[in-house]
Amino acid sequence: MTDNELTHILKYLISQPKETEWFEFKQNFNSPEEIGERISALSNSASLYNKPYGYLVFGIEDKTHNIVGTNFKAKSHKKGNEELEMWLLNRLSPRIDFEAYEFDIDNKHISIYRIPAASNQPVSFLNKAYIRIGSLTKLLIGYPEKEAKIWRKSETKPLENIIIKDGLSTRDIISLISAETYFDLMRLPMPQNTKGIIDRFKSECFVVETEKGYGITELGALVLAKNFRNFDSLSRKSIRVIVYKGKNKIETIREQIFEQGYAVCFRSMIDWVNGQLPANEEIGRALRRDVRMYPEIAIREISANMIIHQDFSVSGFPMIEIYSDRIEISSPGQPLISTDRFIDEYQSRNDSLADIMRRMGFCEEKGSGMDKALMSIEEYQLPALNFRVSDTRTNVIITSYKTWAETTKSERLQACYQHAFLKYLSNEMLTNQSLRERLQVDAKNYASISRLIKDAVVAGLIKLGTPEGTNRRDLGYIPIWG
Repeated sequence: MTDNELTHILKYLISQPKETEWFEFKQNFNSPEEIGERISALSNSASLYNKPYGYLVFGIEDKTHNIVGTNFKAKSHKKGNEELEMWLLNRLSPRIDFEAYEFDIDNKHISIYRIPAASNQPVSFLNKAYIRIGSLTKLLIGYPEKEAKIWRKSETKPLENIIIKDGLSTRDIISLISAETYFDLMRLPMPQNTKGIIDRFKSECFVVETEKGYGITELGALVLAKNFRNFDSLSRKSIRVIVYKGKNKIETIREQIFEQGYAVCFRSMIDWVNGQLPANEEIGRALRRDVRMYPEIAIREISANMIIHQDFSVSGFPMIEIYSDRIEISSPGQPLISTDRFIDEYQSRNDSLADIMRRMGFCEEKGSGMDKALMSIEEYQLPALNFRVSDTRTNVIITSYKTWAETTKSERLQACYQHAFLKYLSNEMLTNQSLRERLQVDAKNYASISRLIKDAVVAGLIKLGTPEGTNRRDLGYIPIWG
């Protein structure tokens, strides 16, 4: 860090009314052991208070916060013949990457330790872990509830707790993330001044105040970035759309990358995708010919879900691939729940992103977006949605229209399961007749649909929903979890 950045941090810390759990002021050096204990305590406390760093500052009077200077040289001080930094590092467990800085302000020397917050386990010094209680340093073993919270802390933090660009001014914030998009989508009047915009962004956890100025969180950038290239860690999170000539990746017709925040680019991305899809196709018997091959609502809801539920700890970007016979919508990471439960259960690793995308109108309420996608798939009489999970990606496949004879057994089983789900939502049951109508099978082929229903029962996808003894033609079925 530069001297200017260090000065900004120092002024921020001394502007606080008193020492707190994640920073401590000292006037002069006492002992290496005391510094080791303080590093342990400040790291563990920063974790509990969701601060990225703790700070140990030499050269400040703790009661008055006056800058008095210190004769302690954090970078050059030694313990015996060993540099103090290395001596401390070798006695910390785990060996956290703390940093020591020295600089002068008003001709007075300052030394600062910037200490990363503990993650997954408490930081100990000489096999003992410490914690800050107010302005006091205590052994962590005396506070088991605090120790348990640190052990539960994961390296994967919520998006709103990750600062990806710091030390910014209010002007920087306005230049990097789109206030116009936010207030337009939220149907709110634009504030008359920058302070009103920043205050609103802070309330949404898009922006936080830090010891270096203002910081943009990963949530704020993912939603409202004017360009992901301005944020190094997000350069691989742009949405990529690729159109292929045939049924494989051999020949690409065109490709489009959307490098803005998801709220900024989502509507234009969906419009662009729809513009690549063939129209005036024969889409079953129930629909007119002047429609596109795929329902827009299915593309929109599935795209929004894949964006929201992606695993940001896994490298890669959300992607929409358009083939001659299908659309594949995928995102990095594996889902938190089985693909069989995508349509009846909701669980997200990114609740804050899901919440703001819903409030901005890009997707439906929890769990209902996939319902609407499935309903539109049935309306277009397309094959069932296909879900595929690999080691690094989750993929949802929308297939173009097929006749009953062209569908595979797997597609028929999934269509049976998804149809049962939609019927269940309407307080109805799947029957031989309803499934025949869904799959466009003539009444004379009643027996083939009966076999399909039986196979779905054996596969554990559906179960009988009517009492035993019901007439065979009146049997009704519900999803296995119903």
